[in-house]
Amino acid sequence: MKDAAVVCRELRCGEPEDLQYWAEFGQGSGKIWIYDLYCRGSEPTLNNCSSQGGHICDHVIDAGVICSSHTKARLVNGSDSCSGRVELQYLSEWGTVCAVGWDMRAADVLCAQLDCGSAVAVVEVDWFGEGSGRIWADVFDCQGNETHLSQCGISSWSRAACSHKHDAGVICNGSSVAFHEGRVRLSGGSECQGEVEMYFRQDWRRVLLDSWNLSEASVLCRQLGCGSVLNYHSSPSTTEHKHMCVTGFSCSGSEAHLGNCSSAQPVNCSSGEQLYITCSDPRSIRLVGSGGDCAGRLEVFHSGSWGTVCDDSWDIEDAQVVCRQLQCGEALSTHIPAWFGPGTGSIWLNEVECEGNETSLWNCRFQLCEEGECGHQEDVGVVCSEFKEIRLTEGCEGSLEVFYNGTWGNVCQNQMDDETVNMVCRELNCGRSGSLSYTEARVKSAPNWLDYLKCRKHDSNLWQCPSLPWGQNSCDNRDEVAHITCTGGWIQTFLVLYIAINGTVSL
Repeated sequence: MKDAAVVCRELRCGEPEDLQYWAEFGQGSGKIWIYDLYCRGSEPTLNNCSSQGGHICDHVIDAGVICSSHTKARLVNGSDSCSGRVELQYLSEWGTVCAVGWDMRAADVLCAQLDCGSAVAVVEVDWFGEGSGRIWADVFDCQGNETHLSQCGISSWSRAACSHKHDAGVICNGSSVAFHEGRVRLSGGSECQGEVEMYFRQDWRRVLLDSWNLSEASVLCRQLGCGSVLNYHSSPSTTEHKHMCVTGFSCSGSEAHLGNCSSAQPVNCSSGEQLYITCSDPRSIRLVGSGGDCAGRLEVFHSGSWGTVCDDSWDIEDAQVVCRQLQCGEALSTHIPAWFGPGTGSIWLNEVECEGNETSLWNCRFQLCEEGECGHQEDVGVVCSEFKEIRLTEGCEGSLEVFYNGTWGNVCQNQMDDETVNMVCRELNCGRSGSLSYTEARVKSAPNWLDYLKCRKHDSNLWQCPSLPWGQNSCDNRDEVAHITCTGGWIQTFLVLYIAINGTVSL
């Protein structure tokens, strides 16, 4: 366990939870470098321990270790173990999860991990109360089909300050809460657009338009985690429904969910029209054209398609709201016109006027752009502080530099390994592998942005790889900046030139 403690510490994966013998994670291949390893348990890296090599050994007894990291999770303060406030354990300390970096895909994975089925809802703090102690603001980049949170990409670079007033809660379909009265869903459209249905008297019922107004619509969109109301109207659907429908809501507009409004009443479905609602969806804006999520041409999703925003009245306060909504930090600049290239299709918004403190662009004043009022040469672009980009100073070779918070800076080579080097080369389209050395900083005044950058096999991009927080380092600018030489980059260059000249290539 002392040896394992050093391994987990070096990988920044918490404490050792279990030792694995007899190649329980599968047999390795190639050389077996170490036998008779001896660590006191306090060493910072495995290289600081004593060991022997050259022993005749077999891969059937390859060693393994399970570290704690963020692998333990629980739901607390709910009516059962499948609903409640999300809490994760890291380094033996339990803490809550910031709702800013938590979504339905991560919730689905958590429910599967807890043997609670799939997620029904991600809810706000008023459902299960505020936690105490630490708040983990990590962003779990889950696809939704993983069975354990440790299989998701995890970024420890928190994008937003958080408090216990934003503790995330989850309801899984294995919980009795999942079928309590007042649960809602949208059908026949998308996640944040469709016909409104409520679970009422042990079945799904249509919600009728007749008693519905903007207050109820605002509560519904909030309950679904879908931002603000765009519009609501009678449903175009002609599908048949059961004989009982729901009406009679009365909300002030500030409630967290419809269950806090006055009780719904059953009516015959023939007495009114089905309600169809379109919410803004927090993810219904994007920045494109930069190669990253946090800079680019602003596009919004409206009326079923993506379109751009006209630059009339656009300023830095508007850009701040965009960066906040996308969890991309602060607005560094607002580029107009068409800095990231002109868009195509519709130009949806014009005369956007934000105060700067709104949580969503849809909470700002704006006008729908009329035909002929703007051209794509006026498309708005935004650059946020969390926009990140990497480069090697000489194409596929050179000092590794990263753009962050509006400035190019260095990446130090401490603890960098082949997995990390190969990730850099792949992301720069410079082949699938490379070699590492170290050098002096190219620009002496540039910040040392990253240190102890160490990618894992399941990381799908460089920004999921653990490192020290931005700007924290033990790097000497004179000779500890990472220098990477990628292999295979010249082959790709040759193929690009060959195809450009000949039109095709046979391999």
